Amino acid sequence: MFFVLLFVLLVLILINLFFLLAPILLVLFLIFVICELIVSNILLFLVAILPVIILAFYIYHKDKNKEPLGLLFKLFLWGLGALCVAAILENLVDAFIDYENLSLIGLFFYIFFSIALIEELCKWFFVYKISYNHYEFDEVFDIIIYSAFVSLWFACFENIWYVLDWDMEIAIWRGLTAVPCHFFDGIFMGYYLAEAKISDINKNYHSKKINIFLSILIPIIFHCIYDFCCLSWNENLWVLFFLFVIIYYSGSFKKIRKMSSENRKLGN
Repeated sequence: MFFVLLFVLLVLILINLFFLLAPILLVLFLIFVICELIVSNILLFLVAILPVIILAFYIYHKDKNKEPLGLLFKLFLWGLGALCVAAILENLVDAFIDYENLSLIGLFFYIFFSIALIEELCKWFFVYKISYNHYEFDEVFDIIIYSAFVSLWFACFENIWYVLDWDMEIAIWRGLTAVPCHFFDGIFMGYYLAEAKISDINKNYHSKKINIFLSILIPIIFHCIYDFCCLSWNENLWVLFFLFVIIYYSGSFKKIRKMSSENRKLGN
C-alpha cells in the first residue's frame, strides 16, 4: 500500500512539473528555432521585426505615464501565446476547408470566421484576461497600449514565420501593410475596451456589454477586409484595398493622437 501511494505521489509531482515547465520549454524551443532561422536569414529577420519595433516605440512614446516594462514583456509573451493558439485552430479548420477553391462569397465567410475571428478573438482573450482588471490599468490610454503590444508581438512572430519562408519582397509588403493592420486592430480593440471600463466604473452595464462586443467585432471586420482583398486576387478589390489602407491608417493615427492627448485617470 505504501508503494502504491508513493507511486501515485510521484505521478502527481511529474504532472505538476510538466504543466510548470511546458510553457518554459515551449519558449526555449521557439527561441532555438528562431535563432537557427536568424543565422541563415539575418537580413530578412531584421526587415521582419523592424516595423514591429518602430510601431512599439511609437505607441510607447505616446503614453505620457509609462507602463511597467515587466507588464509589457508579459504582454509580449502572451502575444506569442495568442499566435500559437490561433495557429492551432486555423490549422484544424484548414484540414477540412480548401479556401483556394472557394467562391468570392465563400472566401469572405472563410476569412471572417476562420482567420479574422480566430486571430482577433485570441488576441482579445489575452488582452482582456491580463489587462482589463489589472491594477496598472488606471488611465484610459493604458488599455490601448496593452492591446497594441499584444497585437504587435502577435504580428511580430507571424511576420517572422512568413518572411523567413518567402523573400524580401514579401518582407517589405507585410512590413507596410500586415504588421500595421494588426497594430491598428489592437488600437481599436483597446479603444472599445477603454470605453467598456468607463461604463463599468459608471455602473452602466448595458453600455459595457456593447463596448466589449465592439472591442471584438470592429477588429474582426477590419482584419477581414484586409485579408479578403489580399487573398481574393481580384483586380477590382485591389482598388478597395488601397482605399481601405489609406483611410484605415490615417483614421488610426488620428485616433491614437486624440486618445493620447485626451488621456485621463479612470473615473475622472
